[in-house]
Order: sequence, then C-alpha cells, then structure tokens
Amino acid sequence: MEDVFRFADDLGPLKTVHIHRPSLNLKAVVAVDNVACGPAIGGVRMAPDVSTEEAFRLARAMTLKNAAAGLAHGGGKSVIYGDPKMPLGEKERLIRAFASAIADLTEYIPGPDMGTDELAMGWIKDETGRSVGLPREIGGIPLDEIGATGFGLAAAIDVASRQIGLELKGARVVVQGFGSVGRHAARFLAEKGAILVAACDSQGTIADSAGLDIAALAALKAEGRSLKEHSHGRSAGIDAVIDVPCDIWIPAARPDVITAANVARLNTRLVAQGANIPCTTEAEQALAARGVLVLPDFIANAGGVICAAIEYHGGTQAQAFATIDEKIRVNTQAVLDEARRTKSLPRTAAVSLAKERVRRAMRTRRWDAR
Repeated sequence: MEDVFRFADDLGPLKTVHIHRPSLNLKAVVAVDNVACGPAIGGVRMAPDVSTEEAFRLARAMTLKNAAAGLAHGGGKSVIYGDPKMPLGEKERLIRAFASAIADLTEYIPGPDMGTDELAMGWIKDETGRSVGLPREIGGIPLDEIGATGFGLAAAIDVASRQIGLELKGARVVVQGFGSVGRHAARFLAEKGAILVAACDSQGTIADSAGLDIAALAALKAEGRSLKEHSHGRSAGIDAVIDVPCDIWIPAARPDVITAANVARLNTRLVAQGANIPCTTEAEQALAARGVLVLPDFIANAGGVICAAIEYHGGTQAQAFATIDEKIRVNTQAVLDEARRTKSLPRTAAVSLAKERVRRAMRTRRWDAR
C-alpha cells in the first residue's frame, strides 16, 4: 500500500491490481494511472525482474504519452513476473491466466511490450475481448512487425536533427537494445542515409565504425542468435554500447540504463529515447549541461500506441503510419519550441504540455474517473 501512495498525485494512479495465482505460477501487477481521456492503453511487460514500481512509472509514462499524442485514451501498464523465453505452451498458459484475471478490468486495454508480442495479444483478446497490437490474421495492425514505434522515433529524430544542425545522411547511430523498436528505428534511419555503427542485445555489443548490416543483424535475431555472432565488426560486452562515439544514441531496452554513474561515458549529440524512462533525471540534466539534446520517451516513442489506438478504432495500417508521422513531428517540434522558449529541459516542457491536456480532460469527467 505504501508503494501506491508514494507514487500518487492529482493525476493518479486510479487503480492498482496485484495478481497472484500460485498454482499457475502467475504473479503480476496492473497499474491503471488515469482514464480521463478514455480507457487506458498500455503494454504487458514480461521479465523475471519487473516490479510494482516499474508498473507505476511506466503507467504514468503512458498517461503522458497518450495525452501528448492527443489520443482518446489514458495510461496504464502491466507487468508479469516470468522469463519471456519460456516454452511457448507454458507462456500461453501464463498469459491466458493473466488475461482471465483482468477480464473485468475494463478500464485497461493491453498491448504488446517487452517480452510479449502480437501472438500474446491474440491470446489476451481471446480471453477478454480487448487488446491492441493484434496479428493480421484476426484483423490487427501488428505494430511490432511493421515497426510503428521505430518509424515514429525516426520521425522525431528527423525533426530534432534540424534543431541541432545534424545532417542525417552519414550520421552515426548506436542502438542499445536491438529489439522490435531498436532494429526498426535503425532501418528507418538508414533509409534517410544514417549509418548504424553499434548495437547491442542481451548477449553483448557489436560495433563497426564503417557501418553494420542491419538486415543481417535482424536475421540473426530472427534465428534466436546474438548480434555478437555477426561476421563483421568488433564484439564486446553489453555495457560497451555506451562507449561507442556517435551522433545519435538510441536506448531501446529497459528503464534507467543511463544514470549519473555512467552518463559521462556517453559521447553523442542526440539521445532519442526509444525505451520508456531509459535515463534518470540526473542523467538527462547532465546531458543537457553538455549540450546534448534528449528527446523524451513519451514524445519520441509514441508511434506504437498511436498505431494501437488507430487499430482499436478500426483504422488501417496506412492511416496508422500517416497519423504517427503527423502527430510525432508536430509534438516533437512543439516540445522543442517550448523548451527553447522557457529555457527548460525538453522533458520538463513535454510533461507540462501533456499534464495540461490530462487536466483539461479531467475537468469534463466525474470525480472518480481520473
């Protein structure tokens, strides 16, 4: 209970649900932060070391992300304690059990996140009748497959690069976390002429100043192999990805990967946050003091949830891409303009803009519908 109140403020959280089914080895937490703008959309994260705090922080990030994107949805998040690489049958049983447990939590619409995918969302939809990021076969827009978040991230980077006078053609890119967000961001940036010079996964880092073959790296991951098995480049430990000099550094994995303890090692001009809350407040302040532009997560990585909302309301993939491009470009420019006007961090400007949208929505709702 203390955890709930430690994170509570005037926006939320509205509701927190702890799920424990010992016979099914299911332990999960759902945080519904705010539904003033509409039912909460937020991903289902699976990892052995998730926590209640992580659920709260990510749910708030989703509230801000959905509000900033102008979506008719609030924010929520769920975390399931477990190894996402468990046998498929075991994973299906666990996720279906989770879905059954949240069947009556109608304020929350699950989507894919780290450790879950379109197939998992199909299982949840089968049990509850609601989810987003579904397989094509059942009418969904598979946002991870098409790279919706990475596409939006590339759009945000395109806007920000002009702010700092960075030419994308020839720009050196490093991706920390070569999953569904990181690999697609690298691909879309490569189409603009950028060069991927380093990437890492859970096994280690691969780097080559001459440029890495993105398609070859993606093929390795599709086969369940490590990036370190790539035939070209220099392999190193996971943490080495922080030390590779670049123009654009993309964190696309877990929270808090850049902290006060390691931020001095980062040598870049632009940090585009593909993951949620990947940098601590102290790290963002230190980067700003060095003149490094940091694009806040809930502005830059909103492509996935924008796509999910388009799917939920019956839109098409083409509409999703067009909406992602338009909204993220407009929002990125608005945040950068506000940060410059107020001489504040981009995150400060973004949070202020998003919270104001949520509070305006709250004025239209009953007291118990945050």
